[in-house]
Amino acid sequence: MKTKLYALALVVFFFACKESPKDKILIPTPLTGTEDFNTYPKNPEDVLKLVKVVDQEAAKPEALMSIKFKDSLMKIQPDPKDKAFLKEGFALAEMINTQQTCALVQITGSVAAQAPFFLIAVKNGQAVASSLYRASNGAGDEQFTKGMIRVGKSGYLINNDYFITTVNAKVFEIKRQREDERIQGQYFMNSKDKTTLVFLTKDSFYQVHYPTGTVYNAPLPKKAPREVANIYKYIQDNYRWVKNGKGIEFLQYVDNNVIVDMTRKFK
Repeated sequence: MKTKLYALALVVFFFACKESPKDKILIPTPLTGTEDFNTYPKNPEDVLKLVKVVDQEAAKPEALMSIKFKDSLMKIQPDPKDKAFLKEGFALAEMINTQQTCALVQITGSVAAQAPFFLIAVKNGQAVASSLYRASNGAGDEQFTKGMIRVGKSGYLINNDYFITTVNAKVFEIKRQREDERIQGQYFMNSKDKTTLVFLTKDSFYQVHYPTGTVYNAPLPKKAPREVANIYKYIQDNYRWVKNGKGIEFLQYVDNNVIVDMTRKFK
């Protein structure tokens, strides 16, 4: 009888272990320029899945999201040197392509907007992680670190540093005004063709055509309002979207209804 009970216990233990998810620890690698994460799964199971979890360690248990790949739970190790610091529950987790092979996640943190972002993606049949962090020592970083901003239906802007297109999961590094600091301005609008991002800085409209990295800085006249709430009407009356010689649209100041020839300016 004891032998049968022992055997039954082993069977239960075996199946319990088999059904419980395994952990996969991902050490994020830095992004380099433009990267394409729009992988097509070779097999139906080669996709990511969003799973709701509850953070029991929080002062008040809160619902978070986790990512599973096949039967493994994805854990991110933000610091390659700190094996004890692992994150599996995310404050934000969204699929960013229709193939379900790439997800944008943000780990929990004391300052929500400044908590790091990562991409978890399937490449060559394996789950990998990429970091959406770029070092910066800008004087106004705290003010301009806004986390994730949805730019209409075209994509996500991450901390003024990366633009992620939805549907096809391409990541573009946003060219900075100064390499050692993120753009010291507020995302304001984008072009009619949705490819030029405009940032309202202290004294200009800093503009980045993210597919090519082409930039244009349009100084703000002294008489222009500096508050976002008051500047839309001023733009309508004094600015136009003008294409340069390469067909890139930039917001250009128009003086007395005379459009400046931008073809020469951007050659």
